[in-house]
Amino acid sequence: MTPALSFVIPLYRSAETIGGVVHEIEAMKIAGGHEIVLVNDGSGDATGEVARALVREAKSRQGGGAAVPITLVEHARNFGEHNAVLTGWRHARGAHIVNLDDDGQNPPAEAVRLWRRAKETGLDVVFGHYAEKQHSAWRNFGSWFTNRMTDWALDKPPGFYLSSFRCVTVFVAREVAGHTGPYPYIDGLILQVTQRIGSIEVGHEPRKAGTSTYTLRRLMRLWLSAWVNFSVLPLRVATVLGLGMALAGLGGLGWVVYWWLTNQGPSKGFGLVLSALLVFSGTQLVLLGLIGEYIGRMFLAVNQRPQAVVREVMRTE
Repeated sequence: MTPALSFVIPLYRSAETIGGVVHEIEAMKIAGGHEIVLVNDGSGDATGEVARALVREAKSRQGGGAAVPITLVEHARNFGEHNAVLTGWRHARGAHIVNLDDDGQNPPAEAVRLWRRAKETGLDVVFGHYAEKQHSAWRNFGSWFTNRMTDWALDKPPGFYLSSFRCVTVFVAREVAGHTGPYPYIDGLILQVTQRIGSIEVGHEPRKAGTSTYTLRRLMRLWLSAWVNFSVLPLRVATVLGLGMALAGLGGLGWVVYWWLTNQGPSKGFGLVLSALLVFSGTQLVLLGLIGEYIGRMFLAVNQRPQAVVREVMRTE
């Protein structure tokens, strides 16, 4: 039978926290039933063993017919959170799918509120807008910066808050999961499918254990996926910047000619010339790097770099 709601949870070094999250979801009563889809994204700790134990435990209780179905998908290596979420969506069977973190910071009760709002309003996607985030200061800044930059890079309402805590319909999940590129950005893919989106304010709890694995490097990869994969605006900015510097160079040339004609100006201009050379050369290298990022991602996509490799799928039924 098709459950009403699927909980998709990407796992990465979450051996200490995932058990509590799963047990909390299992204890919930949801009209139409629900299921849990765990995606172990190449964790190097005991996350895989803990997740398997949760599946076996649920399977042993299914004789009574009350256990919540659990699916465990094992990635062959670490591919990233967005890749893991898409893998989970492909294995989910619910009419609605909500994805939440593995560290207990997204309360399952709030996930149910997202689902109910989606059902009541008929929206394709409902995002959770945190009243107060319990992340570190730099992580909060990174999220704020990403949202501000996507205001102009993506086709979304200005100021609309995009978060990884979201509920989507099976229609949106299937359309988005059809994307096979190696650098997915889920919010960008969602906005290519639908604009029937909304949000509600939700709570955000402190981590149950451990520390966040979301490093600055991972945030930078996310920014590149948002800006490079779903918009040509960075290239247009590069064009405007190049034109601006060219005009500045012409202005500087006119100034030099004026000095030459009026016999004015410093007798030595080595420092000025060197500074200008460094500025122009540095800008050119940055723009070449941006163009190279576009070409490199196109190269990897054409050569079919895998978005994810599934090693094993384990189900309770």
